[in-house]
Amino acid sequence: MRQAVFSILVGNEAGVLSRVAGLFSRRGYNIDSLTVGVTQDPQYSRMTVTVTGDDDVLEQIEKQLAKLVDVKEIVELPSDASVCRELILIKVEANAGQRQSVAAVADIFRANIVDVKEDTMTIELTGSQSKLNAFIELLDDFKITELARTGITGLARGAASLK
Repeated sequence: MRQAVFSILVGNEAGVLSRVAGLFSRRGYNIDSLTVGVTQDPQYSRMTVTVTGDDDVLEQIEKQLAKLVDVKEIVELPSDASVCRELILIKVEANAGQRQSVAAVADIFRANIVDVKEDTMTIELTGSQSKLNAFIELLDDFKITELARTGITGLARGAASLK
């Protein structure tokens, strides 16, 4: 089993997300993460879909996605030839005595403290999944009250691009 990140160029129209997600549910495939946003050309949106499966399943997913009318182009983003990032917001319980410790962990990861209240701190961090997971592990000594992840988004390195 391996994780694949597909970058999909689709028409920027109502219902496209539903049709793509429907393909996954009809086939019984699970989506690990999904991000969607308009591209530099407002006619198109880029979907970044992360899925886990064996090579046959991943190949089948790519072929099925390519058959959808709304899909203009699809490429798998290999980890060694692409830049993939994810954003995370974490709210941690931290009283006045714990704030310095939480801030020290955030500083190690170059995270931003975006909100401080009497008993909580909210931290923002962008990076690879492994970096975010390592950050969460270091916060194990504190109580995480809320956590939100955006899902992976990415682009191919260099001149390669979706048309």
